[in-house]
Amino acid sequence: MTYDVIIVGGSYSGISAGLQLARARRKVLVIDAGQRRNRFADSSHGFLGQDGRDPGAIADEARAQLLAYPTVEWLSQPAVEATRGDDGYVITLANGEQFAARRLILATGVVDELPDIPGLLERWGQRVFHCPYCHGYELDGGQIGVLAASPIAMHHALMLPDWGPTTLLLNEVFVPDAEQLAALAKRGVTLVTEPVLSIGGEHAEVTLASGRVRKFAGLFTQPRTRMSSPLAAQLGCEFEVGPTGDFIKVDAMRETSVTGVLACGDAAIGAGNVAIAVGDGARTGGAAHQSLMFR
Repeated sequence: MTYDVIIVGGSYSGISAGLQLARARRKVLVIDAGQRRNRFADSSHGFLGQDGRDPGAIADEARAQLLAYPTVEWLSQPAVEATRGDDGYVITLANGEQFAARRLILATGVVDELPDIPGLLERWGQRVFHCPYCHGYELDGGQIGVLAASPIAMHHALMLPDWGPTTLLLNEVFVPDAEQLAALAKRGVTLVTEPVLSIGGEHAEVTLASGRVRKFAGLFTQPRTRMSSPLAAQLGCEFEVGPTGDFIKVDAMRETSVTGVLACGDAAIGAGNVAIAVGDGARTGGAAHQSLMFR
C-alpha cells in the first residue's frame, strides 16, 4: 500500500502536521524514533493551554488524539533511509521494513551540541537552558548566567536581565567590542572573562579557572544544532547554514528543494519552542494536503 503522506518524526510538529492531514481523510503513516528534543525538561511553558505541563504528557495526549483518526498509523521505529519510489518516496526502517508514500514530511528534529564542560550536559533542560521564554520565569528573579558558546551569547545576555541579574561568562569564546560593552553596561550585565572549568551543585555552580565559584539559579547557553536524521541529506535536500546550525531549506509552502518532500519543526526553522513547532507542523500538514490536491 502507498500512503498519501509519511511523516518522519512524531514529536510536536510531526503530530500537528498529521492532524491536519487526518482531518482531510488522508492516509498517513507516522514513523517515530522516540527522541523528543525536550525530553530532558520536566515542564513546558509558553504553549497556550498547556503552560507548565510535562512535555512528555503533552506529546502522549497529542499522539492519542491523532491516532483516534482511522486513517492514521504509527510505527515506533527509527527511519534509516529515504529513496525515490515509483509514485513518491520509500522509507526504510532500521528493521528493514519499507513503506511508500506520495508525499514525505521530514519532522526529524535536531540534536543540541553543547559546550564540552563537565557537569553541563547533566543539567541540560533542568538548570541549563537555551530559551529564556521557556524557562526564565521559573528562575524567580535569581542570578542568571550566560555561558558563551558563540557570539550569539550577546543576544542572550541582553535579553535575560528582564528575568534576573545577569552575568555573561565569556569563557574565551569571543571578546565584545566597544559597542557591545556599552550595550551590556546599559543592561547591567556583569562580565566574567575567566575560563569555566566545570558546572556543579544543586542548581548551577560555576567553577572558574582561578578556583572561584559563582552560583546561579540557572544558566543559558547557545547549542549548535545538527540534524538528528540523515534522510534530508540522502534525498538531496538543500540546507541553509546559520550561526546556530544547519536547517533544511523550505519555501513558503514548506516544500524542500526536492519536489514532494516537505519539512517542519526544528529541522526546518529551528523552532526551539513547542508552541512554534506545533504551529509550523499544522501549516506544513495543510501544505502537504494542498500539494496532493494540485499535483
